[in-house]
Amino acid sequence: MAALTRIAERLLARPLLLAPAIGALAALGFEPLHLWPLTLLGIAWLTVAMATAASRKRAFLTGWLWALGHFCTGNFWIATSFTYQAEMPAWLGFVGVFFVSVYIAVYPALATLAAWHVRRRPLALVLAFAGAWIVTEWLRSWVFTGFAWNPLGAALLGPFDGQGLAPLTRGIGTYGLSGVLVLIAGLLLAIGRGRRGMFAALVLVAVLVPMGLTGLIPAPQGKVAYTLVQPNIAQQDIDNPATYEDQFQRLARNTLPRTRGEQRLVLWPESGLPDYLREGYPRYYYEDTTYAADPVLARRRIGAVIGPGALLLTGAVDLEMQGDDVLGARNTVTALGPDGALRGSYAKAHLVPYGEYLPMRRLLQPLGLSRLVAGSLDFLPGPGPRSLDFGPYGKAGFQICYEIVFSGQVVDRANRPDYIFNPSNDGWFGAWGPPQHLAQARLRAIEEGLPVLRSTTSGISAVIDADGIVRAQIPRFVSARLDGRIPPAHAPTLFARFGNMLPLGLATILLGLSLLVLRRARR
Repeated sequence: MAALTRIAERLLARPLLLAPAIGALAALGFEPLHLWPLTLLGIAWLTVAMATAASRKRAFLTGWLWALGHFCTGNFWIATSFTYQAEMPAWLGFVGVFFVSVYIAVYPALATLAAWHVRRRPLALVLAFAGAWIVTEWLRSWVFTGFAWNPLGAALLGPFDGQGLAPLTRGIGTYGLSGVLVLIAGLLLAIGRGRRGMFAALVLVAVLVPMGLTGLIPAPQGKVAYTLVQPNIAQQDIDNPATYEDQFQRLARNTLPRTRGEQRLVLWPESGLPDYLREGYPRYYYEDTTYAADPVLARRRIGAVIGPGALLLTGAVDLEMQGDDVLGARNTVTALGPDGALRGSYAKAHLVPYGEYLPMRRLLQPLGLSRLVAGSLDFLPGPGPRSLDFGPYGKAGFQICYEIVFSGQVVDRANRPDYIFNPSNDGWFGAWGPPQHLAQARLRAIEEGLPVLRSTTSGISAVIDADGIVRAQIPRFVSARLDGRIPPAHAPTLFARFGNMLPLGLATILLGLSLLVLRRARR
């Protein structure tokens, strides 16, 4: 213990130089490495480094540099997206990762700045840091449209067949779970400090034991049959007209019914279907699709593939028209019956900047910046979460791709669904992005008490039950299907009822306790 203390003292002698490296190591607690002890140690180091900072400016800078290394590492997959477009050089992806991280690193830095003011009392410091982290992580999820990827609490999510400490999110949400991680890191600091260290060690062991528990919850049995398809379409082929027919055939081969007339829900991914499904667009928008200028015929062919008794939910693109002018596009989930009739749709509300639209287009386009996906049309946002009742196929909620990462923003609380369908195209997310995306979908399942079904173009596709356990999955770069019954929903959780009021309430309690500890210490 003494040797570890001496090493820590030497490292703390130059915290600003070490902060980015420690933050980077802390990011290895996320998928796919899931080295969660490094996240705990990284936050513990940041707590001490912030507490020993000589000024407000130095405390803020320590937190900002730590977070810069943390986000550059955890979000490095963003650079991969630049390799799938020709409008901008691929090396610009590394610049993009850096500048995104420069901005979002401000939020952890604000948390360190807030906690620094109560640094003289260790307990007050840890409580304030946990409360401030919750608030700033919540702010990161919505300010300037938000970038909520990899909340700190995701490191406490267990393996696919377990839950870790994530069940806490039913009562405190994901941002509250992040605050719990900061509190656990505070316990780490208490270990070895006199007689209280033994008690802190026992508490820490009791808290962390669930991280290793797997497979303890039996698989629930649902009623609605599903076929979930992953066609394995290469990212570079998605917008290539020469591969459109092959894309459709991959979907079809993995969809054909195994029993005639079987009543089932068929799930296809985002970006997997090349056809426009609605009529009334200018002819040139249909020319590169499977059936030139004939969306009715395209829908009938799809209906023949899914077979009688089936309902298809598929990613699609709709155009927004004003007379003969196309104003923009909408990224949708479209429901089709076996007769090819449209049965309803949902339009994505939380769009990806630079992926689905170019912010400040008039300013940035002349500078050579563009979207990272094909097409010149900007996507338009939908109205937000909604549920559609498909009768025997259940009441479906929808979150397309990136939308699923926003805690508290994924369900229509006035019309609670039976399950969430999360079609996605993760092919441009690199190697780390897809497992991180899946982890965040699992957190939404636990928070809301709802199963989540993910159909992706090239993986990872999965069926997640209402406990956040992955009951079936298709790994990356495999063309396959999953068949089964949708796991049942739980009764609405506390988080499902009150949303992010709960983690913000927890943050208020922690900050209040911090001030109380500080006040008692002054007596």
